[in-house]
Amino acid sequence: MKSSLSLTGGRALLLIDLQNDFVEGGALAVGGGLAVIEIANRLMSKFDLVVATQDWHPPDHQSFASQHPGLAIGDSFQLGGLAQTAWPDHCVQGSDGAEFVKTLNIERIQRVVRKGTDRNIDSYSGFYDNGHQRSTGLADYLCEQNVRHVFVMGLATDYCVRATVLDALQEGLETTLIVDGCRGVDLHPGDIERAISAMEICGAQLVNSNTPSQNQNRDKSSEP
Repeated sequence: MKSSLSLTGGRALLLIDLQNDFVEGGALAVGGGLAVIEIANRLMSKFDLVVATQDWHPPDHQSFASQHPGLAIGDSFQLGGLAQTAWPDHCVQGSDGAEFVKTLNIERIQRVVRKGTDRNIDSYSGFYDNGHQRSTGLADYLCEQNVRHVFVMGLATDYCVRATVLDALQEGLETTLIVDGCRGVDLHPGDIERAISAMEICGAQLVNSNTPSQNQNRDKSSEP
């Protein structure tokens, strides 16, 4: 792992979907999700700019299994010509499940980027919908703030974190994944590790929050 968490300018922390529905007790709970909130709160003070993404689905979002008779949660199907996983209803606009986890220090968040607002297409990435047809405005905002390097953490490793990291790299941003600040769905065993490998292969740097200035090889202790 190679990176530094000390802020020297031009860097931002991206917090991905730290919402009630993605942590213990939520509609689409990720195992160990609550554990990353402490990491987020601790790291925010190291950055002048903190941006949070927020899933913000209409109640009839077409990624929900409930909208398709005969589909079960976890099934794969086609939505708008794209491969789609059928999810439980989650992060519905205005619901408690869509709110940020109460223990998250939202006062340090300068910008919230909402995604998944179009009922007809899912939006994992904080930058674009899954078809890359519509931008959330995040890339333009980071450019306006002279951000050149983003540090990404949150939920879930193998979906929204992965998509955000890959899009950040495509946007030409130096990108670091804070591995211990993420947790994954692992719908298919090995999805988390495959997602981390894909991000690294595409150019993301990997770091653990407690070892910001130390180079180390990734091992089991560094997996989310």
